[in-house]
Amino acid sequence: MNRLWFALVLALSGAASFASVSQADEGMWLFNNPPRKYLKDKYGFDATDKWLEHLQKSSVRFNSGGSGSFVSADGLVMTNHHVGADALQRIGAKDGKDYIKEGFHARKLADERKCIGMELNVLMSMEDVTARVKAAVKPDMKPDEAARARRAIMAEIEKESFDKTKLRSDVVTLYQGGQFHLYRYKKYTDVRIVFAPEQQIAFFGGDPDNFEYPRYDLDITFFRVYENDKPARIENHLKWSKNGCREGELVFVSGHPGRTDRLNTVAELEYLRDTGFPFLMQRLNRLEVLLDVYSERSEKNRTIAKDDLFGIANSRKARTGGLAGLLDPELMAQKIAGEKKLQEAVKNNEKLKDATDAWKKIATAQKVRAQLIRRYTMLEAGAGVNSELFHFARTLLRGSEELPKPNGERLREFRDSGLDSLEEELLADQKIFPEYEIVKLTDSLTFLCAELGFKNPLVQKVLAGKSPQQRATELVLGSKLAEVGVRKKLWDRKGSQAVKASKDPMIQLARLLDQPAREVRKRMQNEVDEVKQQAYAEIAKVKYAVEGDSTYPDATFTLRLAFGPVKGYEEKGKKIPAMTKFAGLYERSKEHNNKPPFDLPPRWEERKSKLNLQTPMNFVCTADIIGGNSGSPVVNRDNEVVGIIFDGNIQSLVLDFAYSEKEARAVSVHSAGIIEALAKVYDATELVNELLGKNGQSSRR
Repeated sequence: MNRLWFALVLALSGAASFASVSQADEGMWLFNNPPRKYLKDKYGFDATDKWLEHLQKSSVRFNSGGSGSFVSADGLVMTNHHVGADALQRIGAKDGKDYIKEGFHARKLADERKCIGMELNVLMSMEDVTARVKAAVKPDMKPDEAARARRAIMAEIEKESFDKTKLRSDVVTLYQGGQFHLYRYKKYTDVRIVFAPEQQIAFFGGDPDNFEYPRYDLDITFFRVYENDKPARIENHLKWSKNGCREGELVFVSGHPGRTDRLNTVAELEYLRDTGFPFLMQRLNRLEVLLDVYSERSEKNRTIAKDDLFGIANSRKARTGGLAGLLDPELMAQKIAGEKKLQEAVKNNEKLKDATDAWKKIATAQKVRAQLIRRYTMLEAGAGVNSELFHFARTLLRGSEELPKPNGERLREFRDSGLDSLEEELLADQKIFPEYEIVKLTDSLTFLCAELGFKNPLVQKVLAGKSPQQRATELVLGSKLAEVGVRKKLWDRKGSQAVKASKDPMIQLARLLDQPAREVRKRMQNEVDEVKQQAYAEIAKVKYAVEGDSTYPDATFTLRLAFGPVKGYEEKGKKIPAMTKFAGLYERSKEHNNKPPFDLPPRWEERKSKLNLQTPMNFVCTADIIGGNSGSPVVNRDNEVVGIIFDGNIQSLVLDFAYSEKEARAVSVHSAGIIEALAKVYDATELVNELLGKNGQSSRR
């Protein structure tokens, strides 16, 4: 999926009363600080260290932006179809097949196909390194000095950890700078596709049903991780609950929520409401129209753009709901009241006086952010040069400049801790479609002209006296970076001299834009991010003083635990059931005369008589989730899989900013429905046996 849009946030909407942690099942909890007492008092459940460790090490994170879980001892991984769609599209492009439309099924190990560029991470351990990170930043440092000192110590900690453990090591910022934890991950880079249904059943109902409920989707895909060219032996994997969950049952979600803004100050929320979200919506709407028109030109175009278009449309709908939340006076009133409570605590406690100006500093930083955001987005974030080839060029160019530097002085993406992953992605042998690249680049260059001004000297240099379409065509057709062999020759971990001498037009464009992009990035880091980080660290101290440590940090695409009962809700006076059944799928299709996007794949029509139509298909629960949780396992008290998260309902579209369990729900595929479909629609007996622990996966060898 296009890197600009991989964060598909299940932000949530609806005018509900927003409960505090003590009143509801709120929270995306750290595995090293779960709400044990709350779970014990309300549900009589003991979240033991053993239970937590097993779930933690059974959970996986996809580098493409999603979650998953090990579901067999032989490395079988379950996630959503939309998480694995990019891999399906790449493999299909090589095979000349449309696996998105047709589905994919490897009935034996030899048929499982390697997914180039895919990486899975498993969190093995966590360590609080807050004291060491904060000690490196002295009170008298200027913002740029503080930022450099923090980056240097974080890089040092990561390198020490990697050298000692050989595990991927990332220092994660929590509580907006209040804490820093070291996360160590085991990486799997040999990942192979095992099974995926047709997208039409994985995303039944299309955009009209997206973020809606009831739903009837089989949004699943299975991969397998390999080590030494053999299926990896996995000690911690989740057992399967064939019967799944029932209404009222407590369930748990283990996944990697991407980002929330619940700890944001009112000034930052106002920035998002007035500037950030409207600008993002402008970009999303523009791209959605572009790719929709491109897709309508031919079936080939539709296949090429399908994954990107899905992601953009999904993000557009989610952000629309998020913006609706920010425009809700009730939500903002609650945020204002909470902020005043913290400010009163500062006034009444001499020990908290350092936080007196924290809110003003953040408000000032937001004004700078509003001034920089368009230039930053166009140049550094790449919205003005939307091309996979340009992304390759920038990575190669910056790699040649950053890698010779000491580890702690490099841009974060070039630190040793993430270098293997960056290299794997850069050198992945993926198919590039020149016509598609030209269409995207033409539009983004036009967008660049609109945002920075056609007469802007930099814009004029980028266009080089040509129209956006002429320039895009020249750049794409003139570049050789689509060839993985060329990229390999230009990549060197010591800093490639070949890049500096390269005449490739995309590298020349990257070189032209690099200095102004770095300049706006530096301003954003020093005048916005660093100021906010220090101010939020002070606010975090106030929150600890007022609320204690029984709280959770905003989402950071790191592993979190959420929970809640399987529970329906009431919408506009109508009771919405907790579960849907296969019978409802066929009824929904019939209501729309089996026309797109409510048409059923042929085999689902052919196999209808074989199915038990009363089998649960999807269900909802009150667990606190957001984008990045896609593919997260849903488990019961015995750590058995009862479902897999794939969406949130429309009422949930403000969970980015505040939690509610009144109507907001997480939507999952039911474990019983998965087995029913695999067995009776797809004849996937070997996969069913592996999931249920019958004969292991020996029958697949």
